Amino acid sequence: MSEQPTYNAASDDDEIDLRDLFLTLWHGKWLIISITLVFAVGGVVYALMQPNQYRAEATVAPATEEQGPQISGQLGSLASMAGVNIGEGGGSKTVIAKQILQSRAFLSDFIRRHELAVPLMATEGWNAETGEWIINREIYNPETGEWQQDEEGESLEPTDWDLVKRLRGMLSVSDSSDTGMITISIESQSPVAAQQWVEQLVADINEHMRQKDVAEAQSRINYLRNQVDETSITGMQQVFYQLIESETRTVMLANAQNEYVFQSIDPAVVPQEKSGPQRALICILATMLGGMLSVFAVFVRSFVRSLRES
Repeated sequence: MSEQPTYNAASDDDEIDLRDLFLTLWHGKWLIISITLVFAVGGVVYALMQPNQYRAEATVAPATEEQGPQISGQLGSLASMAGVNIGEGGGSKTVIAKQILQSRAFLSDFIRRHELAVPLMATEGWNAETGEWIINREIYNPETGEWQQDEEGESLEPTDWDLVKRLRGMLSVSDSSDTGMITISIESQSPVAAQQWVEQLVADINEHMRQKDVAEAQSRINYLRNQVDETSITGMQQVFYQLIESETRTVMLANAQNEYVFQSIDPAVVPQEKSGPQRALICILATMLGGMLSVFAVFVRSFVRSLRES
């Protein structure tokens, strides 16, 4: 019996608090509506100003090596005796190729080889009707082929660091642990450029790895030939000749394979649907942010008024 009044008093306090909160929000309803509306309109304007982005992607698989691992197993001990490393398995080669594909040196050379500095750093958008980039003339002059200068007279020509940073922001390389497939994708304002750059990346990394392995194999062949000339032991000469044959086969197989490291399973195509921006989500988030900030502003205003009155 004695606890009942205390319970009712607590309930009355809660009811009063809720009523006060509701009255505070009701009195500040126009401030809430105004701030929320401003954020909503700002979100719509910002979303509409964002250019469309298109994602092109290619699915590749590690190219199989039919004879490489078998030869390595047969001649591994002989190669160790001669002080020669005759290569690694296909799995490790794929891992190396993935790392090289995203490396600064490879991407910098890729940008220079395909002349991508202007598309990456001096464009405002893509003209779908003409199929051409919209050049920002405040950064680059297409007539003279020269980069503009800033207010201090410094050239706006981007450095390799800037170019690689921009391309890395557009590039994505991911693999599936279940299937072993690798997805290489590029997101750009130009659907055509996105598709072309993905194709060029796959072709270039295959060529890069081919040239690298051929150069290393040729270097080992030259070394082994020198060892043959320097030794008079018939048994060691036979070992060297076997290793030379193995390295020569490596060079032949490398030159015979167009898809040396990555084999295309699903080549990149020109995307017809945009991948971003998500304009509806931007508008919703902006409106929600405005609503939360407006409610916070109303409570702050009410708190300040209560302090002044007290």
